[in-house]
Amino acid sequence: MAEHGLQLVLLGPPGAGKGTQADLLIQKIVIPHISTGDILRSEASRGSELGLEARSLMDHGKLVPDGLMLGIVQARIEQPDCADGFLLDGFPRSKPQAEGLESILRGSAMKFLAACLDVPGDEVVGRLSGRRTCRECGAMFHVDFSPPKIAGICDRCSGELYQRDDDHEEVIQARLEIYRKETEPLLEFYESRAQLVKVDGTGSAPEVAARLFPALSERL
Repeated sequence: MAEHGLQLVLLGPPGAGKGTQADLLIQKIVIPHISTGDILRSEASRGSELGLEARSLMDHGKLVPDGLMLGIVQARIEQPDCADGFLLDGFPRSKPQAEGLESILRGSAMKFLAACLDVPGDEVVGRLSGRRTCRECGAMFHVDFSPPKIAGICDRCSGELYQRDDDHEEVIQARLEIYRKETEPLLEFYESRAQLVKVDGTGSAPEVAARLFPALSERL
């Protein structure tokens, strides 16, 4: 890890495997994994006003407003467990969010890096449309790459598996279009600040991890 800790954001299109790579990274770089998607889904399951608003937007492949997301992220990274850094998965997703995060972190002595997993759009559609999620424990499977032992039943808790609304193909295409318009410009944003680490995100999770961790290590 960098001398004063590490602040890391993971970028890439929906379905690039950011969550999987985050889980692998924090086994090597001991910092909290903060998934804004998980935070929002938790709020939605509780039925909070924030959660219901966010769920409606996400179900239609739309972004949650910048001000709302910045407030959620700032509150989280100010928690004591982030004193030595954090890994943000799913944020920032737009230049205003990136600028807002930069403002929040201004003055920090920690190393900041943005890692991008590069995955083609057609592979993204295949990855996401085949995902199935357990209604009970949240475990995830894939009809082709990691199917459950019994179709429609979670291996972990025997809960029902379902396809999330945001994993239907028409919503995926909408999410990809938003990514290209709103999030891809962040690659230039971070590259201009010498903070970007870009790796090939295709292949198995271990194969991607074998490229990602050394690329990050070179910059620490």
